Amino acid sequence: MGNGKAARYRGGIIIGQIALLLLGLGFIEYIVRAGIVGSLYVPEPTRVVQEIAALFTKGELFRHLFVTLQEFAAGYVLSALAGIGTGMFLVLVPNAETFFRPYLSALLAIPKVTIIPLLMLWLGIGLSNKIAIVFLFCFFTIAFNTITGIKQTAEQHLKVARVFEATKFQTIWKVILPSAAPTIFVSLRLSAATGLVGALFGEMTASKEGMGNLLIQATSVYDTAKAFAIITIITVVSVLIIAFIDTLEKKVVLKWKSS
Repeated sequence: MGNGKAARYRGGIIIGQIALLLLGLGFIEYIVRAGIVGSLYVPEPTRVVQEIAALFTKGELFRHLFVTLQEFAAGYVLSALAGIGTGMFLVLVPNAETFFRPYLSALLAIPKVTIIPLLMLWLGIGLSNKIAIVFLFCFFTIAFNTITGIKQTAEQHLKVARVFEATKFQTIWKVILPSAAPTIFVSLRLSAATGLVGALFGEMTASKEGMGNLLIQATSVYDTAKAFAIITIITVVSVLIIAFIDTLEKKVVLKWKSS
């Protein structure tokens, strides 16, 4: 398939996707305006768009969004560093995985929502509480995927490194991490979505600000249109975060791996 034909094919797919989205929104608009479904349960898409515009115009959105992104970014970065570091330690240090894996599995099995009340007791309801929640939502996915990715390193690559007398650091940096990178980035994408959910859940449980708190305020007065507007904004932010991680993988890690 030539470049021009491929571009037209992609353009056709995008047009089809947009058309399907508009068709779905139009259908929802019709059934709500016709009274088939009450606007208390599902608002008209046009009202949701108006609420999104109002949130941006009033300026309250930016303060709450900044708080949520701050909580997410801190917890996510800490969990990525700790998860990748833990995974490397357990695989690369002899017998470490055998010794520590039962403890890690037991911690993974604990429902995160049962720990949140304890985190409120230990850390209060401020920033540190939300960072800890995001960390818990992300850490185990990253750690276990790092373990899996490192174990998938081809044995012949390791043999080549030994033939060239590569140091331990060079083997990790030039062979093991590039090989494990695709699996690690899968976990980073998954954790980006779940980490944002963790931040929102923490704010909905106990917080005076943030997108989760804004959502609770809207639902408490049955402002469904505003609630859907907030959910739409959060969804777009989540998609943008995942798109950034995809770009990072393509621009940095794939070049690193090919070199």
